This record gives sequence, C-alpha cells and structure tokens, in this order.
Amino acid sequence: MTAQQLFHARGYDAVSVADITEALGINPPSFYSAFDSKAGLYTRVLDRWATTGAIPLQEILRADRPVAEALAEVLEEAARRYSSDPAAGCLVLESTRCNDTEVREAALACTIAAETVIRDYISERHPEAAASVTDYISTTMSGLSAKARNGSDLTRLLATARLASSVLEQALSPEKNSTRLD
Repeated sequence: MTAQQLFHARGYDAVSVADITEALGINPPSFYSAFDSKAGLYTRVLDRWATTGAIPLQEILRADRPVAEALAEVLEEAARRYSSDPAAGCLVLESTRCNDTEVREAALACTIAAETVIRDYISERHPEAAASVTDYISTTMSGLSAKARNGSDLTRLLATARLASSVLEQALSPEKNSTRLD
C-alpha cells in the first residue's frame, strides 16, 4: 500500500528506491531481495491494484443495463477515483508514459485489458460502434486522469465525464444512423 501511494502520488519515474526503502523502513539489500527491482515492485503494485483499486468494470458493465448508462458510470467512477487523495490521476494511465520500458509495457497491458473488457461489452449490442466508442472512452479517461493530475477537482472532472456521457447517448442511440464517432 505504501509503495502504491508513492507511485500514485509522484509517478513511477519520480520515486526512487531510496524513497521506497525509507517509506517501508527497510534497507536497500532487503528491498532488492524482496522485489529484485523498482520495476518488480511496481508490477506487484499493479497486480494488487487490479484487485483492489481498479474501476470494477465487471460490476458496472452488466448486460441488464443500457450501454451508454453503464459507460457513463465508468467515466464518473474514473473521475471520482482520479480526484481522490492521496494522489490524483490514474496509477496505470500515468505509468504508460514513464521512462522504464518494463513498467510502461506492464501499464499498457493493464490499459489494453480494460479496453478489451469495454470493447467486448459494447460489441454485444453495438458491434458497429465498439472500436470507436472504446477509443472515445479510453481517450476521455486519459484526459480525466491528466486533468486530475494537473489539479482539477472532482466537480470539474464529473462535469467533464457527464458531458462526455451525453455524446455516448447520442452515438449509441438507435436513431443515430448518421451520427458516428468514426
């Protein structure tokens, strides 16, 4: 949890092994014995985050809900999580831009996995829009994360998520015929 908070608050690149060992109250040899590297620790943090901190897509993206409504909830949940203390932004999305190739690839794999869940959900009822709407959701979430990291508060992030949701309703409506995101 401590390492996750450090990575989340500062970003992967700004956290040193010295920061981690000090926060954990261990010495560097113990750190390397336990985690092999900072990237090794980050990978463990991602695994833990996936089960405890990630947006619960499986709970939100249910077959009994309208697609636009469920996706709107995903965006609002992202806004809430990205603006929460002790850090802002998304642990995973922010790490897709870090300098460490191994960490960047691990974060990208998490992002792709989430996009796959979203795309598959949309495809069940709107196969023609699945790719473009998934890209729209992903892009909006990246923007929400960046805005949170830059200091936007929950009120502003929710307003943006709700505005984005109105586009989803239009893009996924049965009458949309000529209104497409691609």
